[in-house]
Amino acid sequence: MKPVTGSTWSISGNIVDPLHEEIYPGTLVISDGRIRDIITHGRDKGSYIIPGFVDSHIHIESSMLTPAEFARVAVIHGTVAVVSDPHEIANVMGVRGVKYMIEEGKRVPLKFYFSAPSCVPASPFETSGGVINAEEIEELLQLDEIKCLGEVMNFHGVVRGVGGGEGGGEGAEELRRKLSIAREHAKVIDGHAPGLRGDELKKYLSMGISTDHECTSREEALEKLYLGMKIMIREGSAAKNFDELITIVNEHYENCMFCTDDIHPDDLIEGHINTMVKRALDYGIELMKVLRVACVNPVIHYQLDVGLLRRGDYADFIIADEDFNVRRTYINGALVAEDGRSLIPRIRRTSPPINRFEARRREVADFFVRCKPNQDYINVIEAVDGQLTTNRVCAPPKEVDGYVVSDTERDILKLVVINRYERDSKPAIGFVRNFGLKEGAIASSVAHDSHNIIAVGVSDEDICRAVNLIIENSGGISVVSGGGGRSMVLPLPVAGLMSTWDYTRVAERYRELESMAKALAPDSALSSLIMTLSFMALSVIPELKLSDKGLFDVEESKFIDLFSPCSGLRITD
Repeated sequence: MKPVTGSTWSISGNIVDPLHEEIYPGTLVISDGRIRDIITHGRDKGSYIIPGFVDSHIHIESSMLTPAEFARVAVIHGTVAVVSDPHEIANVMGVRGVKYMIEEGKRVPLKFYFSAPSCVPASPFETSGGVINAEEIEELLQLDEIKCLGEVMNFHGVVRGVGGGEGGGEGAEELRRKLSIAREHAKVIDGHAPGLRGDELKKYLSMGISTDHECTSREEALEKLYLGMKIMIREGSAAKNFDELITIVNEHYENCMFCTDDIHPDDLIEGHINTMVKRALDYGIELMKVLRVACVNPVIHYQLDVGLLRRGDYADFIIADEDFNVRRTYINGALVAEDGRSLIPRIRRTSPPINRFEARRREVADFFVRCKPNQDYINVIEAVDGQLTTNRVCAPPKEVDGYVVSDTERDILKLVVINRYERDSKPAIGFVRNFGLKEGAIASSVAHDSHNIIAVGVSDEDICRAVNLIIENSGGISVVSGGGGRSMVLPLPVAGLMSTWDYTRVAERYRELESMAKALAPDSALSSLIMTLSFMALSVIPELKLSDKGLFDVEESKFIDLFSPCSGLRITD
């Protein structure tokens, strides 16, 4: 957004300055979108003027909103800027998808900054629609909007394939080139290293990687802090690490940031970074430390053109009441939200959405799994609520007429992934527990990170119905009840990831889908079935996942058969 020009105006309140750790009554004098002067007073001004909030790491696509629509709701919560990693759409559309996000972001006031996605595809163990090579990374890093190299997800490729060693896998050499290019351009390199500790962590950091948003324990975060990493405390819709990590801010506030990573529309409409700030204050963390994390550190780390209430800065700030409720949001001196109402107009679409979707309709028989003789166990993915990680367990298969089928009594359900970039690809099939469906199926084209079609269900018929709803809409999320009954879908025609609807309608439909899914799984151990499903294909997060190429053991970095030996593994009845 261009600064408001040709006018000078002022606003008074209690100015909250986290850089100098002080609060004082004063007036901001604003001209051409910047703070031209700050006048101090000797009296309390009632409301508080605070630097705007920054999400240090987010995938806008996970909100199921285009950048322009995301901005309309985020500003209500005091967000003035985000550092977005567009690797979701890049996995579908390549560089074209990244440039789409950049151009969309320019259409609205919220300040969008982007990373150049480092791992597209996220790993060589799944099929994506786009590939970004080292030459394209160099092209992207020269764009003004690109502030960093995006999260380096293939940490096995870094620690085992870079600088010698085994197990780097396909693509390790290309990844090394991307890291070298980022260092040559003096760009920040974002990390993604769940559970990485000790010597392997040190090797990972030696490549110039500076951040991590995947810590799930205080001990892991502290080790990474002591080795020089910046820790992003994440509280998204899928992964929630806030409660475990927030106390590290007391001693390490200068090296922490807040992020949501993946936030779904129903959660975004309720709050964003502002909710993390209020929760941190409820934990007893000092206000100035919290604001350093929420407002200042991302601006400094990524060198963002976002104001911090200094003379000459852009006038990016919020007005909050004494209970820290956001009343107004300003970006470049323009009022963009007031009292829970967005002032950013909705952008109308005139051209067809960009997408890549080739999969044909499926038949029920496509999802049959024939039993293998003398096989007592199958490998099962165990979903973990609130985490992206899974467990690998084994269980006796339920057999009907020579086929392995879902077993609702033991909560072991069929899971399928279909390559959506080819018309006639064969579905990959596995089994998963903890979803708790008693009938019906759920399907989605939001399936991190390659975004093929993923589905879980009680019967092959239900799975087929749910999958075909996704195919008919060229992307979306669907829920179907059992026996050919009720069905519901949220179309996501923009790359199979984002809607063309306004944010209130998207949030409402998503809530309806989630409610329907929970009704089909009343005793599920998962707080969000749809969200959890979207991460069951993520082949860079341990332990066991299902990509379109098959069942993948992340720890061993290899594919396994559904009936592979289960020696030493936990057996579930």
